[in-house]
Amino acid sequence: MAYYSQAHICQCLTRLSTLRRNSIVTIAGDRRKTGEHFVEDVLSLARGLLELGLRSGDIVAICALNSVCYLEWLLAVAFVGAVVAPLNYRWIFEEAKSAMLCVRPVMLVTDASCNCWYSELQSDAIPSLKWHAFLGSFEASNILTTEMLRKNGIRTLPLNYSWAPEGAVVICFTSGTTGRPKGVVISHSALIVQSLAKAAIVGYCENDVYLHTTPLCHIGGLSSAMAMLMVGACHVLIPKFEATLAVESIEQHRVTSLITVPAILGDLISIARAKETSKGSQTVEKILNGGGSLSVWLIKDTRKLFPRAKLLSAYGMTESCSSLTFITLNDPTIETPSQLLQTSSKIKSASGNQPQGVCVGKPAPHVELKVCIDGSSQIGRILTRGPHVMLRYWDQNPLKAPNHINEVWLDTGDIGYIDNSCNLWLIGRTNNRIKSGGENVHPEEVESILLQHPGVVAVIVLGIPDARLTEMVVACVKIKEGWQWSENNCEDPAENELLLCSEILRKYCREKNLSGFKVPKRFVLWRKPFPLTTTGKIRRDQIRREVMSILRFLPCSL
Repeated sequence: MAYYSQAHICQCLTRLSTLRRNSIVTIAGDRRKTGEHFVEDVLSLARGLLELGLRSGDIVAICALNSVCYLEWLLAVAFVGAVVAPLNYRWIFEEAKSAMLCVRPVMLVTDASCNCWYSELQSDAIPSLKWHAFLGSFEASNILTTEMLRKNGIRTLPLNYSWAPEGAVVICFTSGTTGRPKGVVISHSALIVQSLAKAAIVGYCENDVYLHTTPLCHIGGLSSAMAMLMVGACHVLIPKFEATLAVESIEQHRVTSLITVPAILGDLISIARAKETSKGSQTVEKILNGGGSLSVWLIKDTRKLFPRAKLLSAYGMTESCSSLTFITLNDPTIETPSQLLQTSSKIKSASGNQPQGVCVGKPAPHVELKVCIDGSSQIGRILTRGPHVMLRYWDQNPLKAPNHINEVWLDTGDIGYIDNSCNLWLIGRTNNRIKSGGENVHPEEVESILLQHPGVVAVIVLGIPDARLTEMVVACVKIKEGWQWSENNCEDPAENELLLCSEILRKYCREKNLSGFKVPKRFVLWRKPFPLTTTGKIRRDQIRREVMSILRFLPCSL
């Protein structure tokens, strides 16, 4: 293949340096950069890395909070043909060490959030490391800084971007909700295809002002950042998500676009409600949710707070370079609130007698999906293939194909079906499936039913070991403000009485035609936030341990 036909994420730099030459493209605190300034800083850093000796195929690990400098490092490393391995800044050193021993970086780039690692790194804990660089200023003879590298770059050095073997550009680690995070090797092509899909479906453009609410070390934050770089939008960067700071940034910089997970969206709504006025709510036009489905109540609250915003939700995974499908939950330009509910009802009715699950919409144009069906059921494993899919896991031999039944397709690990309107419905995760009394129960199906109850704001369904059933279905519920919970089985409440108990919720499940073996045997009132990963995914393993430790003491509440 000729080089001129190969994809490279640094192709965005031409647009930024020409069309956005004099426009502000990054904002961080009181610092702003134009497109010309941003590109110059990326290229001077790339020159410095080449002069230092960084070469095509080298691995550079980065562990830092979100910043403009982080974005510049991502592009500069990619420019010289090296591969970026973003590390989770919330990891302790031992977790980061494990990831680095796996991918063997020649350089580690950190910021002040990792200062406590300095002493550990002096003991040659990572044998592959040749250099340690710091995003800001750092007083140590063996630490490079970004400015030092920029100054050392030879401006006359011929400069053109290069590629790593396989066209790899990023090793992105999975969230690790059920085990040790895995390094996912992602190509330039995958990131560019995802960027184009987001631009087309969400409607991103050069006039957008995008607030970074999720970490650049995760695929959701990284792929959305790339989409914004490709269209030439303005980036507003805060070190990490804090609801108050985010709301202030939205108002101050007239933010038009952001991505969320349910927990982030809930926090934004809570903070914005507490303010007497919320000017920023009028500027937001595009909200893309990921990392879990939104309840009907959260959608309604979002519509009230951000009346001009198009609200979409995406389903995807690290291995697919983020989003596979998209669904529009609210579009103020074409829908009224009543039409939204009618559309939702039509989607549900289109699914016929299938389990309800969660509708996650239709595939992006570049995404091919199919359901691998077992037996006569239309439900099966969700598979995908196309240019968006990862190259491989880092520890896999690139010459060997994955050991799957069908090597052409990537198994997402999810169970679901595709309805007559080509909408994908998620029933659950293969590894979340509960075996109760010889029957399979998918937690997400039960959760989707319980979330329709007006008194339930959040719910997690788990399988708890049981001598008779193998696993017992248990639901941990958080109830809406103003509702009361009774530990005793209560009769049907009066018309205006906001009362819930186990029997009322069991009856509700039966009224929604949930099979008897799927109806939770125990309900636990959960008063604190559900534990989450850094991308907002539920830590079911942690919840299960807590529930198992207290079940013997029921009735109780968490």
